Amino acid sequence: MSRLSSRDMDLAAALKQLETGLQTPAPDWAKPKPSGRRILSLHLPRFAMDRWQIMADRRGDSPPADMPCALAVDSARGAMIHATNHAAEAAGVYIGARVVDMRAICPALYLDHADVDSDARALERLMLWSRRWAPWTARDGADGIVMDITGCAHLFGGEDAMLLQIEDRLAGLGLNSASAIAPTHGAAWGLARFGTVRAVCPPDQLETQISALPVRALRITDDTTLLLNRLGLKTIGDLIAVPRVPLARRFARAPLAENPLMRLDQMVGKLAEPLDAPDDPPRFITHARLPEPVQDPTEWIPQLAQDLCADLEAAGFGARRITLTVYRTDGDVSSVTVATSQPSRDAAHLAKLFDGKLDRIDPGYGFDLITLAAPFVEQMGKLQHRLDRRATDGSELAQTIDRLTARFGPRGVLRPAPLERHIPERSEQWRPAMAGTPDPAATHPRRPIRLLEHPEEIRVLYAVPEGPPAQFVWRRQVHRVGRFDGPERIAPEWWADKPGTRLRDYYKVEDQHGLRLWIYREGVLGDLRGAEPRWFLHGLFA
Repeated sequence: MSRLSSRDMDLAAALKQLETGLQTPAPDWAKPKPSGRRILSLHLPRFAMDRWQIMADRRGDSPPADMPCALAVDSARGAMIHATNHAAEAAGVYIGARVVDMRAICPALYLDHADVDSDARALERLMLWSRRWAPWTARDGADGIVMDITGCAHLFGGEDAMLLQIEDRLAGLGLNSASAIAPTHGAAWGLARFGTVRAVCPPDQLETQISALPVRALRITDDTTLLLNRLGLKTIGDLIAVPRVPLARRFARAPLAENPLMRLDQMVGKLAEPLDAPDDPPRFITHARLPEPVQDPTEWIPQLAQDLCADLEAAGFGARRITLTVYRTDGDVSSVTVATSQPSRDAAHLAKLFDGKLDRIDPGYGFDLITLAAPFVEQMGKLQHRLDRRATDGSELAQTIDRLTARFGPRGVLRPAPLERHIPERSEQWRPAMAGTPDPAATHPRRPIRLLEHPEEIRVLYAVPEGPPAQFVWRRQVHRVGRFDGPERIAPEWWADKPGTRLRDYYKVEDQHGLRLWIYREGVLGDLRGAEPRWFLHGLFA
């Protein structure tokens, strides 16, 4: 452990002199400032792991509940643990540790790669979903949501009932959560993570409840927390009891995340911390009011689709999901939804997707109001057409996929999509065509588009040391290598392959007939992972 700097030693000396006064009441500078705001902090401690578990359950390949599982991310120090489940945590695996160290502690650890970007997008959607309880919500870091519930709690039976309802709904989604309500964002954040279960802090109890929290509940960095602990300031109560001058001198130029005084001022309400809630996504809906009840909405769908597409084009969006709703005269509501594989504002195409689906609507004794809404939209720019007025953005293929999906269902139409994986046979998966257009940038330009379903072993007749074979036999034909390019070395995936898996050296070769092939050598001499290296043919170039 490093020694204290001269500034920290001066602060320690000042605190030593004031040691006898640490049990005195809090000074005026730390007294909470009364406020009518009520802030709810929602903590999702295992959000990444919970999402991974939910997706594994949907695929049907979820590991047993008692198996230690963890997600890892790449870093400059190698693979690091990003998230764990309860079994892994009980086995001694902790977040921020190196994967190789944790595998030594827990050999049975099941590892997968964390998808940090998808987790962030999912948290953004969850934040918008949470606006059913309060209109002002925002993301709070990578594992939390903050809500300004001022004036909202009585709609749900009070603050205690509101916290219970929120955690119950999240548990139904498969998410672990902890929550707290306090007059300030900082206090709610600290109580949700270090306080009692579903803590509710009235304004007159703010000082009492935050005093018992550890200093890391101030939302400061680990280094600042370590420094305060080494100075004997372990709880917020210890920090409150210290005169401000020695601390202000030490942290005068520190940024917010390293300044415990500013964080304490935010927690007690002395320093403003407004909630920056993002705007709601745009909503697009058109309606038709009918002079008398009817039984069939077919006649009004084309005009509703044109009006909806005009609104989408004016805002620069395209629809991914369209919902037709009819409001019956007896007060009941019936609706049907269609989807598109990519953003669209083609009115004729969207209207045609409802063909064969309107029989799902129960008209009852008739309906006199029809609405057409786009609940799910995406950004969409202007389309560039060719001289023959045909689009160049692949919309024709997308419309074909939409019509097939409308007929056979979303699970009946699949398309290949690239994956960011090292091993070539794992770099592609089949997914529903409605999941969107695959990103062409994810394909590897050095690899063939056509791969064999299983690499086929080839018999090498003559091999060049540290190079491709000069001749080899594949499917009973002899191929002489005229030109080659490589090697491209691909290491095993530590989170998916078993220990002892050998690396691959890939070569692009061209034989005497001009046929271009993609072959690889499995293993190298002296790697202590098997006998002689083996050769395989994996793909063919166009």
